[in-house]
Amino acid sequence: MIIETQRLFLRELEINDFSNLCKILQDKDVMYAYEHAFDDKEVFQWLQKQLFRYKEYGFGLWAVILKENTEFIGQCGLSLQDYNDKQVIEIGYLFRKDYWHKGYAFEAASACKKYAFETLNAKEVFSIIRQNNTASQKVALKNGMKVRDRIIKHYYNMNMPHLVYSIKASEYRQ
Repeated sequence: MIIETQRLFLRELEINDFSNLCKILQDKDVMYAYEHAFDDKEVFQWLQKQLFRYKEYGFGLWAVILKENTEFIGQCGLSLQDYNDKQVIEIGYLFRKDYWHKGYAFEAASACKKYAFETLNAKEVFSIIRQNNTASQKVALKNGMKVRDRIIKHYYNMNMPHLVYSIKASEYRQ
C-alpha cells in the first residue's frame, strides 16, 4: 500500500489488474476526454507504462481500492508530464463510472497531492485536464489548484485544448 485515506487505499497496479483496468479504459463514457476507449492492447500498454514508472520514478498511477469491500474502483496517482519544455509532476485520476460523484476522485487526488509535497518534496504539482472534462476540473479546483495556462495537446490525430491547473508548495503549506 502506498497511500491510505478514510475510505480508500492506493497501491501499485499489478499484472492481474488488467481486467479491472479494462472496466475503466474500455468504457467510452469514462474515456470521453480521450475521445477513444482503449482496446486490449492499449490497456496492456497502459498497465506496462505504470509498472515502468514505479521502477523508474518510484510513482505512477496507482490502483484505488475501496476499503469497505476491497473493490478496485479506479486509478489515481502521479506521473511526469511534458509542459513548457520540462517534465512536471501531475496528479491524474480515472474512476469506474459507477463510482463517480461520490467524492472518491477528490479523496484520492488530495492524498496524492500530500504525497507529492510531503514525500517527494515537489515544488509544484499539476493536473493537465481536457477543456471539456468539467468533472476533473472540479476535482482540481477542490484540490486547491488554480488554472495557470491553456495548451493544446495532440492525441489520436486530434488537437485537444487542455487547461493546466497547479498548486505550488507555498500555497499547499498555507
